Amino acid sequence: MDYTEIIIKIRKIIRSLNIESRNIQSEFGISIPQFLVLRFLSEQEDFKSTHANISQNLELNKSTISGILSRLEKKNYIARLPKAGDKRVTLVSLTSVGYKIVQNSPTLLHDHLSLKLKQLPENDLKGINYSLDLLLKCFDIEDIHASPMLTLEDPIASAEGE
Repeated sequence: MDYTEIIIKIRKIIRSLNIESRNIQSEFGISIPQFLVLRFLSEQEDFKSTHANISQNLELNKSTISGILSRLEKKNYIARLPKAGDKRVTLVSLTSVGYKIVQNSPTLLHDHLSLKLKQLPENDLKGINYSLDLLLKCFDIEDIHASPMLTLEDPIASAEGE
């Protein structure tokens, strides 16, 4: 087998994520990580959570979440509110505008992949995991931290070259 086929398949995955990110950015004006924060809040009791809980559940560092929350707040998709009974704690609350974004958004590649992987037999999952471990070794990137979500950290500015 020619190794070029493997590189092309990896490129297809990356390109699909780029296209998805561009589409979400174009249609909704937000990045996929921003959308994931909105979706997470939409799944919480009273549509509220703490900054730390968002960071922990999305497995993104606190500074990344801070930037995401600031951008979402400027767009009126979230509001930061003092917690009742403890003014030292700030809750992040999904606004009705933010909720509409979640309701109108498409299913992400991450969600499609998760569903398909859940349907695979255990041996297939082990084979995929082994192959991905080999790729990580080939790239020499085994030690890089990554969230369990398929996202690009920054929105794609242009479709040129794709």
